[in-house]
Amino acid sequence: MAVQRFGDAGGMAVVDVPAPEPAAGQVVITAEAIGVGGVDAVIRRGTLGGYGFTSGWIPGSEVAGTVTSVGAGVGASWLGRRVWAFTGAGGGYTERPLARIDDVVALPDGLSAVDAVTIGSAGPVAHFALAHARFTAGESVLVRGASGSIGIAAVELAARGGASVVAVTTSSPERGERLRDVGATRVLDRSGAGEPGSFDVVVDIVGGAGLPDFIDRLAPNGRMVIVGVVGGMPPADFGMRLMAAFQQSRSVATFSLDTVPVKARDAVRAEHFAAVSRGELHAVVHDVLPLDQAAEAHRRMDAGDVLGRFVLEP
Repeated sequence: MAVQRFGDAGGMAVVDVPAPEPAAGQVVITAEAIGVGGVDAVIRRGTLGGYGFTSGWIPGSEVAGTVTSVGAGVGASWLGRRVWAFTGAGGGYTERPLARIDDVVALPDGLSAVDAVTIGSAGPVAHFALAHARFTAGESVLVRGASGSIGIAAVELAARGGASVVAVTTSSPERGERLRDVGATRVLDRSGAGEPGSFDVVVDIVGGAGLPDFIDRLAPNGRMVIVGVVGGMPPADFGMRLMAAFQQSRSVATFSLDTVPVKARDAVRAEHFAAVSRGELHAVVHDVLPLDQAAEAHRRMDAGDVLGRFVLEP
């Protein structure tokens, strides 16, 4: 069985390993599609090195395909079903990934595996991040780093939720125009320059050195929610921007889907799968590549060459 895993010095290599056997409460899935997430690139770069990701680690956290083997305690009715699955912090870049049955959701008829891994994690992250920011209809929203799958979902969900303004940061006017197709009303460059104004909610997927400048873009009582660090960790003293504008009552929070109960996550995920099937939400796919080209997907992500999600097919 072929898998992609990290080699030395942050490289990636295809290796053959024995096919897995499911433990109690697990299933084996014959993968049809594997999502390439921003977190995969963050782990490979070493941004989260303190979490123990080392050489030999198999990246990837979401897959879609058919259940072909079940462990003890898992109903045989799962065999042969098309599913989406979360594989954890890694383990997805493989022909036959393992997943806990609690992290498996059946796919509706008519939803492709490629679309499933494009919206399966991104949609719930965006949904609950907006909820974490206490976003309500009529408020203005800025999505910083809107070109990836989480950003696109946040744009579309904010627009559907009645935002008065949905602004985005992106690297080119062409990408900005494509983001307008899913609900963006204002397009800023990556620095946020060129467009004055403040925002009630900022959903930040980038982090990095520029994060404090976007704290300055919060309106009075504005809320920033950080859902990713694809641009690296923010400066250690970024909170000083909050203190410098103390009378604005701004706030900054982090958000991880890990804090949302499984039933609530699954309900929103199933909602999104159905909405994509009906054409009400959009799973934007940048490119579909063979599993052995995972390194190429990462190279293009590092270069900023992406609108939507890269998907791997075994």
